[in-house]
Amino acid sequence: MMKTNMKNKEKIAIFDIDGTIFRKNLHFELINELAWMKIFPQEVRLRLTEIYSNWLEHEGTYEEYRKALVEIYSEHIKGCTREEVLRASKIVVPFHAKRTYIFSEQLIKKLRKKGYRLIVISGSPLEIVEEYNRHYLKFDEVFGSVYALDADGRYTGEATFEPSKNKGQIVEDYIGRHSISLDDSYGVGDTESDISFLKLVEYPIAFNPNQNLKAVAEKEGWQIIVEKKDVIYEL
Repeated sequence: MMKTNMKNKEKIAIFDIDGTIFRKNLHFELINELAWMKIFPQEVRLRLTEIYSNWLEHEGTYEEYRKALVEIYSEHIKGCTREEVLRASKIVVPFHAKRTYIFSEQLIKKLRKKGYRLIVISGSPLEIVEEYNRHYLKFDEVFGSVYALDADGRYTGEATFEPSKNKGQIVEDYIGRHSISLDDSYGVGDTESDISFLKLVEYPIAFNPNQNLKAVAEKEGWQIIVEKKDVIYEL
């Protein structure tokens, strides 16, 4: 009887966004737009170029790049309003929404047809994650970083919720609340921040993984997929 109940439960697939669905980084694009709009100081764009170049030129890891984005955002979002961030998000998303990976698009379509519940867990700010979901993904649930607002409705610079710190716990809490089975579940991620939820699913996929995730995927026997240009490889 217990097995029947489990089989009747809704199935789930968990995705990261940046570098997994979206070819670029939502956090980077949001910061860049806020600087263009002069909500953030113009020198922020120079800092973005510097940290991005360091990563491209192998002078820093992707994780260092990601953490630098968080630091820049936390520093400069202080004193800004939510309306300003939403306005920037509405500019960024339509322009970049279709810059996606073929593999992820195909997997999402396949799982959606099979009736999977699809969720995203991203380290990017919730405002742009929600806008990306409304405009393009249309997933069942999204999680993104949440920053505190003061009594005047301005950001304090403090993050009150950072999904990238423990994505696995978010998945466990979510499936518990919604009575969802992890049978036949999928997970797709590209960096070590995704390992905690990839360990939970039945079909973990390391997609275009960085070195740290690749090492874990090889040890655990997870599927490793690489997409270059319009060609998809399985390692």
